[in-house]
Amino acid sequence: MGRADTARARGRLVESTPTRATMFGLSAAHLQVLLDGARKWFLIGNVASAPAQLFIDAPFGRFTPSEHSVFLVDGIKAWIVMELVSPAFFLYALFSGPNAHPPALGSPKSILVGAFLVHYFNRALVSPLRTPSRSKAHLIVPLCAVAFNTLNGSLMGAFLTSPTPPAPAPYFYAGLALWALGFAGNIAHDEILLNIRRRAKDKPKDKPKGEHYAIPHGLLYRFVSYPNYFCEWCEWLGFAVAADPRLVSALFSGSLLSGGFSMASASAALRGPAANFLPFVSAPWVFLISEVVLMFPRAYRGHRWYHDTFGDKYPKERKIAVPFVL
Repeated sequence: MGRADTARARGRLVESTPTRATMFGLSAAHLQVLLDGARKWFLIGNVASAPAQLFIDAPFGRFTPSEHSVFLVDGIKAWIVMELVSPAFFLYALFSGPNAHPPALGSPKSILVGAFLVHYFNRALVSPLRTPSRSKAHLIVPLCAVAFNTLNGSLMGAFLTSPTPPAPAPYFYAGLALWALGFAGNIAHDEILLNIRRRAKDKPKDKPKGEHYAIPHGLLYRFVSYPNYFCEWCEWLGFAVAADPRLVSALFSGSLLSGGFSMASASAALRGPAANFLPFVSAPWVFLISEVVLMFPRAYRGHRWYHDTFGDKYPKERKIAVPFVL
């Protein structure tokens, strides 16, 4: 076979080799459209559903329904399963996203990959496995969490393989420091709650079972009922700043608000292409906003429960979740 035949054979081989499949077997272009739509409607859905949750108790923990319900599941096992979904889809998107170029080891984005995985290693495995007891949860809770974590993990993993430039060093290191501070605070305040559960487990056998609630004290519990929520918000705020500070820069420069706001502009944003929807609000900011709007109603309901349960014994000066503010 001559050189021309060899070249033609090699050409046919290259042409016949299928392009590497991305997530769910979709092409990169179709997958990008899917991810843009997911980012848009994931944020809209979370924000739209948040107000109703101010009036509804999520059926887990202290608000678990009757023990006789057939829809109750083990609290610890359900927690592990639903939280492992996020890092699983994160890693899948990281290696199968539309760009599919995981960040180089030691790069800023690779550090953020590590930060995300460290958070979920603690949240999905370390924390629940160290919990001496956890109330059962209604099946709807892990199902909703699996849906949330599937979308969020996929969006975050795909974002960290995107070609967006790394954050300038001041933003990156300031954000990473805030992430670390929030992560440490989250663990410290969760440890206070775990100690309450451990003391409850050591009660004499004749004491009622399941009564592992008490007034927590120490650190930011002096100021708020849910400092672990506040620390988690700080954690993901730092992550968002380190991952994509464009929103912060736009706010400081005033360019984000320079166009003003009207119902017409809001309607156009909703009806327009998903890729053009709030371009500064990338996946890390979607995660942060979603966490705040969905967790605050739970904190509000829990804050009221503390006052209703402990009455005058509960410190009246404590805010809900943000020290001195709310």
